[in-house]
Amino acid sequence: MTKQTIKNDELLKRLKELGAATVYEAQGAKGALDSGMKPLSSSMTLAGPALTLDCKPADNLMIHYALLQAKPGDVLVVDAKGFLEAGPWGDVLTEQALAIGLAGLVINGSVRDAKAIIEMGFPVFCRGISIKGTGKNQPGEVNVPICIGDVQICPGDIVIGDQDGLVIVNPDKAQNVLEMAELRESKEVVFREQIRAGKTTLELLGLESKFL
Repeated sequence: MTKQTIKNDELLKRLKELGAATVYEAQGAKGALDSGMKPLSSSMTLAGPALTLDCKPADNLMIHYALLQAKPGDVLVVDAKGFLEAGPWGDVLTEQALAIGLAGLVINGSVRDAKAIIEMGFPVFCRGISIKGTGKNQPGEVNVPICIGDVQICPGDIVIGDQDGLVIVNPDKAQNVLEMAELRESKEVVFREQIRAGKTTLELLGLESKFL
């Protein structure tokens, strides 16, 4: 493992610890996916570089192919066009993802076998759950820019996810975002201490004049 890999692993770990909301605010309130994208379980968290996939609704052929390109630590980010009436991902694909060492799945669509996925401990963020299966016929594209809502996600972008939601970070800006997130976290620690000492949020945020 190279020093650069170690550095990247530490950066991802710290961004994950700081949390999606703090990272989102630290980069100027940018990069958050819409609130319809939720973890299957509130305890699920993920962090890693995006392996992107543009696929057709109700068809998971390209998901099987994308897993052949996946590396340990990747987050598979699938644009299934927000289609909710089919689950292109289930327990068998989860088993393969765990064997590969994927950090998680983000899918703009539904999954099925939710109970099994949760029990397997694999982080999944999705738009819904559907009992219905899918075809395996339609072509798609791997490692291309995709859009989920109004957020573009490029191959290699950093994906951070937790109970608050998902945020995308440009890897070239990740170190700066980390520094800004740590500053924000430190400031909030001081705020909490001052509140316990009797200060109000109006005072701390300089909002008194808005109520005069």
